[in-house]
Amino acid sequence: MRFATWNVNSIKARLPRLLEWLDATKPDVLCLQETKVAADAFPSAEVGELGYATAEYGQGRWNGVALLSRIGLDDVRRGFAGEPGYPDPEARAISALSGGIRFMSVYVPNGRTPDDPHYTYKLSWLAALRTALATDVAAGPLVVAGDFNVAPTDDDVWDPRVFAGATHVTPPEREALAGIRAVGLRDVVGRPLKGDHPFTYWDYRAGMFHQNKGMRIDLVYASPDVAGRVTDAVVDREARKGKGPSDHAPIVVDIDG
Repeated sequence: MRFATWNVNSIKARLPRLLEWLDATKPDVLCLQETKVAADAFPSAEVGELGYATAEYGQGRWNGVALLSRIGLDDVRRGFAGEPGYPDPEARAISALSGGIRFMSVYVPNGRTPDDPHYTYKLSWLAALRTALATDVAAGPLVVAGDFNVAPTDDDVWDPRVFAGATHVTPPEREALAGIRAVGLRDVVGRPLKGDHPFTYWDYRAGMFHQNKGMRIDLVYASPDVAGRVTDAVVDREARKGKGPSDHAPIVVDIDG
C-alpha cells in the first residue's frame, strides 16, 4: 500500500497539479489539508475520474481537510470527540477506515504568535487530539498525517536562531506533540531529496526553497503495526517545484501489504 499527505494550500488553485501528481504517484490513500473549499465545492468528480473516492470537511476559504482513496472509505468521521473551537469547531480533522487502517488527516491551528489567543487554542486543540487518539490507537491500525504546524526539534528548522520566540518551535508546542506520540505513535520521517533535513515546508519568499531554508512541520504518525511495515518514506520535493506550487511538499509512504 502507498499513502501520502499533502497540504495543498487551496485545492482549487492546485487542482491541475494535484491531478497530475495523483496520476504519476498513485497513492492508495491521500490525506489533504488546507483545501480552502466548502464540502460541496470539493472537486470529487475530477479526482473520481482517476479512481478516487473522497471524504471532505470544509468551511469555504479557510482550513479544510479531505481524504482520497482508491481502496474505499468507511466510517468517515469529521472532527473528533472533545475538539475545541475558535470559538466554534473548525474543519481541521477528518478520518476514515481504508485498507484496514484508520487514516486521519489533520490541519493543526497555526498559533500565530505565542501571546495570541490562537496559540492557546492550538495547545488546547493538540491536547484534545491526544485524548482522542489514545482511543483510536487502542482500536487498531492508525495513521495520523498532516500539517501539524510544529517542528518537533531544532533539527527540523533550517536555523533555530531565526525562529526564536516564534510559534512552531516553542517548548509547549513540542511537548504537546511529544504527548501525541506518547499514546503509541511513531514518527515516520520521509527521506529528503536534497540535503540532510527532511523539510516539508518552504516560505514562498524568493530563494527560500532553492536554498533549502525550510521546516519539517508536515508529519506522519503511525501506530507500531503500521510503522513496522514501512518500506520507504520520502518527501516529494519535486512537487514543490515549477509554476504555482503549494508551499508544502507531499510525504509519500510505502508499506508492505
